[in-house]
Amino acid sequence: MLDTTIPAKVDISDQRLIRSFAYVNGKWRAARDGATFNVTDPSTGARLGEVAKLTAEDSRDAVDAAQAAFADWSYALPQERAAILHKWFDLMIEHKEDLARIMVLEQGKPISEARGEIDYAASFVEFYAEEAKRPNIEGVTSHLHDAEVELWLEPVGVVALITPWNFPSAMLTRKAAAALAAGCTIVAHPSHETPYSALALAELAERAGVPAGVFNVVTGEAPTIVEPWTADKRVRALSFTGSTEIGRLLYRQSADTVKKLVLELGGHAPVIVFKGSDLDEAVDETMKAKWATSGQDCLGANRIYVERAIYEEFCQLFTEATEKLTIGRGMDDPDIGPLMNERAVAKQEEHVADAVAKGAKVLTGGKRLDNGDLFYAPTVLADVPDDAAIMREETFGPVAAITPFDSEDEVVARANDTEYGLVAYVHSMDPRRIYRLSRALQYGMVAVNRTKVTGAPIPFGGTKQSGLGREGARRGMEEFMEIKYVCRDWA
Repeated sequence: MLDTTIPAKVDISDQRLIRSFAYVNGKWRAARDGATFNVTDPSTGARLGEVAKLTAEDSRDAVDAAQAAFADWSYALPQERAAILHKWFDLMIEHKEDLARIMVLEQGKPISEARGEIDYAASFVEFYAEEAKRPNIEGVTSHLHDAEVELWLEPVGVVALITPWNFPSAMLTRKAAAALAAGCTIVAHPSHETPYSALALAELAERAGVPAGVFNVVTGEAPTIVEPWTADKRVRALSFTGSTEIGRLLYRQSADTVKKLVLELGGHAPVIVFKGSDLDEAVDETMKAKWATSGQDCLGANRIYVERAIYEEFCQLFTEATEKLTIGRGMDDPDIGPLMNERAVAKQEEHVADAVAKGAKVLTGGKRLDNGDLFYAPTVLADVPDDAAIMREETFGPVAAITPFDSEDEVVARANDTEYGLVAYVHSMDPRRIYRLSRALQYGMVAVNRTKVTGAPIPFGGTKQSGLGREGARRGMEEFMEIKYVCRDWA
């Protein structure tokens, strides 16, 4: 029997949102063998509770359920699917505070960021509730005498969704709402570090009227849960958000069944600041790009390039602003919370030590904090050489690496010299330069003189090894659909 007493003690108004069982075929279920795993609070290391650790056979049961539910869901009127999604959205907004608090407990981010994430997550559900009604048969001018030509958009079938711990609600709804709107059924696997957020969303989806088998949340160890899905030919599409390394693995595992893949992988974003920029604004926006979610964000600024003429002033202003950041437990709403696990903290230490050994200077931070085992000081490194590990790998934590540049061509070449291509940030007041860089930077998204660019109406995604496909916008739903060509003889 699962121990659900500890999570039940937290300050959540609707205790039914705290679920410790997986959700399969409209039922809350334990693992066949009764196995569980612990979920902990990264702020304190305290155990929150146990969640069912399902087996590979349980995972296949979820596909069985999704496959059985597909026909009815895909043939439902688009307006019927839209009504259910609208109800799910309404319930998320109604329970926003509870959902945010659950997220803080298991993920650690500041409560204001968690509330913002619930708004962001709900926006995808609302957006796709409307998009559900819009896929149309498209008439095409026929190339044949006495023939009528049409293109139909049809749901691909059962889709697998694999979501990360840094945005446990938004990454699920961005995928799930699009797939459900398209008429697909879902098997979803949340990170074992943040399962409660996904299970709470499943509870609300059930209340909204999502039929049994249409939306399944399967908890447990990723290899055990996901490998049966990559091998199952009934799973026709797979959407994953996470590291490039795991994305490559899923790509290989899905090859034999030739699935459609949507992969949102590593970021390693550059920030490029030119002289003539509004320096205060550039510092403020770079702070946002670096420190959100304690730096644990695929959109997070990883390499900060500043033109030499303003380099010293930028470093000083950025360091001063960093030293004013508050640090603490998520419920206290600091600027910086804990990292997710010990591996993340160790990576910050390794990257700082490597950069310093290669000539970088620590302007502030550079050490663990005594707030808890998973707290690392917001750190600013200056004069970071291009061969430092932090300039080649995604740090995913609260360490900012700043380096000078001398020319536009030089900084573009340095920014593009990476296997990643998710987002780049540019600060300049020169419209011609902005245009040139927007074209030259090899990234799926370019933000100019601002940080926030994402949202439900835009196609989110990267180039190179930052991923495949797009999430959000109409294209996000089309990733879960196939084009059927129909040619009818009217002779």
